[in-house]
Order: sequence, then structure tokens, then C-alpha cells
Amino acid sequence: MDPVLSSEVLAKLRQPRPYPAVSLVMPTHRRGPDNAQDPVRLRNLLAEAERRLGDDPDVPRERRLDILDQLSRATAEVDLTHAEDGLVVYAAQGEHQVWSLPRSVPERVVLSDTFLTRNLVAARAAAQPYWAVAVAADRVSLWSGDPQRATEATRGGFPLTRGLEPQDVEREERVGDVPSLFRDEDTRQFLREAHEKLRVLLAAEPRPLYVLGSAAALGAVQELGPLAPDTVTVEHGGLADGPAAAVHAAVEPSRAARAAAAVTALSAELDAARGRREFAGGIDEVWRAAKEGRARLVAVEEDYRTVVREEGDHLQPAEAGDAGARDDMVDEIVERALDTGAEVRFVPGGTLDGQGRIAAVLRY
Repeated sequence: MDPVLSSEVLAKLRQPRPYPAVSLVMPTHRRGPDNAQDPVRLRNLLAEAERRLGDDPDVPRERRLDILDQLSRATAEVDLTHAEDGLVVYAAQGEHQVWSLPRSVPERVVLSDTFLTRNLVAARAAAQPYWAVAVAADRVSLWSGDPQRATEATRGGFPLTRGLEPQDVEREERVGDVPSLFRDEDTRQFLREAHEKLRVLLAAEPRPLYVLGSAAALGAVQELGPLAPDTVTVEHGGLADGPAAAVHAAVEPSRAARAAAAVTALSAELDAARGRREFAGGIDEVWRAAKEGRARLVAVEEDYRTVVREEGDHLQPAEAGDAGARDDMVDEIVERALDTGAEVRFVPGGTLDGQGRIAAVLRY
């Protein structure tokens, strides 16, 4: 998945398009022998999309040819050799996009006036993304990370760089140098600029934040004021230029500790909600709460998927392929909950034993 699948990007994807906006969604496989089926499944989905475009009387010929060309271009960009767990291809008049997701998705072809985004929304929430900022006296770099990887993000004015004189580089590298280069006013002004850019980014796209740098760099940044609640500092210099694997490795112990603490706090919050009768457990109860906007917080086990069908105001278990069967209801609940302002947290499998693998704290 694009490491910076931002709220702004999602909003643009969900805007109405001239009919049809075509969404192809399919599970993929990271390794053999299962990944041998991926090219065949993709060809079959493309053939299904072409057939449905050709059979639809509401699709003018010129638009159909344009969209087929966009699908062809999108397919050429698909890299199944380095596939993750899901693939989403979008094509509409004059545009196409390809997204690789670290979360399995159901196979489908959808023609509508908007792209099918629920799988992207759920994958983004499940990825538990964070921001990391690596600070040096001449460069401040921004990294978008998740439990699997970190990637440098070139947005919001980052990376921020400036030139240093040779003697300044030597001062930064020396140990015990007093006064430190980080006490220099030019350096402090450089860090103020980075600090302000980061505040703007966090306001637009809030995520947990990790600040990496030497002790002197971290001290200089902290003096500029708070950036975000629960910002974690990691004393590890020399990462402003990466590499990405080293940034990820430096952040991972702090991220894992924070995630474990969050699961403990979540379990206590769900128990308290049950005592207040502000609790929903199981996919049927949580679906209704999310649909009605009553869910304040939704917790989902990371690997939870199920097939259901709607019967009146309830969901009933179903088999894949049954008439009316829905195999992405979990993703739909996540999208609906986020749309109504709820918080969504993905937790390790087994965390919600006895609660139907999905649970919610209700507003009322």
C-alpha cells in the first residue's frame, strides 16, 4: 500500500466519477506456490470487467474504450512478483490507480459512480501507521512507517535540508563538544522551521510520532515545545539519511511497547463499557451500531473475516457464493465507523475471545 495513504487521498478516491468507475479487487499471495494463481485471477477479473463494460448500455463506446485503455495501463503497473495480501485496481475516464494492500480482500468487480474504497480504508486502519522524524543539524527527514516497514515521505516540506560548513560538520560529529552545534542560533532556526512544518502535517494527518536523533538533537527539539500527545523520543543519531530498514529497526521496540500497552488499555475500556451497558459484541451488533452512528470505538482482530448476508435488520452467517453473501462486511463496518467519527483499532488475533472477534464501545 502507498505508505502515505492520507485522508486527503482517500477523500479524492471517494469523489463521484462519470459512470462507470471500475474497481477490481482480489487477494494476492506473497510467496509460492499460492502466488502462481495471481496472474490468472487478474486476467479473469479483467475479462469480467471488459464483459460487463461491453454489456452495459449506459456506457458510451468512447468511454468504454477509454476505461479499457486505463485498465490496460493499470495492469502493466501491477507487480505481482512483490505482491502483498491484496490488490485494488481503479479505472475511470482518464485515470487509473493501483494499490497493493497488506491485508487480504475479497475478489470482485464493481462498476459504480465511485470507487470501492472500503478495503483501502480498512487496510489503512489495520496498518497502524506512524510518523518518524530523524533529526540532524543539516537534515530533518520524515518517515511513514507501520509494523512491517518504514519509507521516507517527501511531503509537507520534508526532507528539510541546509548546507553546513566543514567545521560545523566536525562539531556535530565530535562527542562532548561544548557549545554543541545544536545550540547554534542558525541550527535552532532550522529546527524551528522543521518543527512548524511537522505541526502542520500532524494537524492534517494525526499519527503516533517518533522523533529520532542524538541526545543533543532531541534536547533541541524538545525545547521548541510539544508536537503531539505521547510523542516518543528515540536516542539514535545518524538516521536523517536513512536507510529505511535502520529507521524501522530503531522505532520498532518503542512501537511494539506502545501497541502492547494500547491492547491492555483497550481490554479494560471494553470491560468498563460492558459494565455501563455501552457495549456491542459480535459482527451483527457492531454492524448495527456502526450503521446507526452509535459506535464510539470499534475493536477488530487483525485476521478476522467472515461471510454474512443481510436478513432484515440483522446479519446471518452465509457461505461464499450464496445469494446476497457479503465477504467484506468487516471492512464495510470499519469504513462506516470511521465515517461517523468512531475510532477503529485492530488488535492481535485472540484478543477478543468471547466477544465475537469484533466489539464496540457505544456512544449511547
